[in-house]
Amino acid sequence: MKFIETCKNIWKIEDLRNRLLTTALFVLIYRFGSFIVLPGIDPTALTALKGQTAGGLMALLDMFSGGAFSNASIFALGIMPYISASIVIQLLSIAVPYFQKMQKEGESGRQKMNQITRYLTVAILLFQGPSYLVNLAVQMGQAGQPLAIGFNWFTISSTILLTAGSMFVMWLGERITDRGVGNGISFIILIGIIARLPGAFVQEFSSRLNENGGGGLMVFILEIVILLLVFAFAIMLVQGTRRIPVQYAKRIQGNKQYGGVRQYIPLKVNAANVMPIIFAQAIMFIPIAIVGFRASESNAFVQAFMDNNGFWYNFVFALLIIAFTYFYTAIIINPVQMAENLKLNNGFIPGVKPGKKTAEYIDTIMSRITLPGSILLALIAILPAFARLFGVTMGFAQFFGGTSLLIMVGVILDTLQQIESHLLMRHYDGFFESGMRIKGRSGAMAY
Repeated sequence: MKFIETCKNIWKIEDLRNRLLTTALFVLIYRFGSFIVLPGIDPTALTALKGQTAGGLMALLDMFSGGAFSNASIFALGIMPYISASIVIQLLSIAVPYFQKMQKEGESGRQKMNQITRYLTVAILLFQGPSYLVNLAVQMGQAGQPLAIGFNWFTISSTILLTAGSMFVMWLGERITDRGVGNGISFIILIGIIARLPGAFVQEFSSRLNENGGGGLMVFILEIVILLLVFAFAIMLVQGTRRIPVQYAKRIQGNKQYGGVRQYIPLKVNAANVMPIIFAQAIMFIPIAIVGFRASESNAFVQAFMDNNGFWYNFVFALLIIAFTYFYTAIIINPVQMAENLKLNNGFIPGVKPGKKTAEYIDTIMSRITLPGSILLALIAILPAFARLFGVTMGFAQFFGGTSLLIMVGVILDTLQQIESHLLMRHYDGFFESGMRIKGRSGAMAY
């Protein structure tokens, strides 16, 4: 079988084998840490906290932390504070000249911005830590295990542990990127999502076999078929491209002739991949972080944005995804630079003047394909709310589109593309016999 042969080829490549084993080791460390409860917390008294995270936006927050939030783990705050800090820094790099200058400094500037992002992440964690502990004390009080919260040693030490735990998760993500396979931060989020899938699957299956109007096995099979169709559509959206023809002029150097051929520039319909989803979701968590996890239950405005099945939550979420798709596409696609590169290599788009006109043409094409791409991305993101209308359980509905499905598709494709690149560099076949290649984040084929 092709799959078994590919697995054997992967194992033969020492560098790739070591990277995969390293990734697996870091994932095991992350999963182990998500079950290490904060010192002084009785794990048997967390029933109310688990009930609080069983539905709504809190369930999504718990999923992003891989269940660490409901376990009162040292990793409870997860990776989202780091993503929130990254959003702030990227926005500042557009609006503030100081950050714009650092962005143009190349590798040294990137390192400075990463360092500032880490400092900002620590600041966010020091703010969110006490808020999490206040909510934890309330939930444990409901379970008959009061927890003293205030300016005491428990609050200080637990806040430090929560901060250190999230920073350690961030470090694990960076190590996966450097020494493992795939983008580490995205991979950490993916692991948290996949950890919830088996439980959600069993819960939905039991619900459909329930005699009280569950719908039976046929309804469950229909749900699986719809889920697979949505998954396939998400893959098409992530991989979809629009190709621009480019003609290279003939030039002669000595006795050799260069150019005179036509090639294509592949522009992705969704060039930003899963980043708009991650960024938009991080923004939607901000109201909880500002007013506190517990206080949000008595705040009508925040309550409306905690209901991920409600109209206003999904409306704002969709708008943020569309906005971040344009924002992130503008960051990674530079029409002016692309036009300059074409001009330097004696390339031109047929019917379009080189230079400024070429840049405007590429920008126009990107605008035209980004709009439908962003709308489709937003539509898939809010599909779980429609699934809930048809009686799908909360946990399983998150996989009918939404943040969960799109992150899974994007990260899995990106990881497979990197593995396939290693195979092809060593002259092994890729994952497909037909010669088709998996597209990664760059949108280009992997050779």
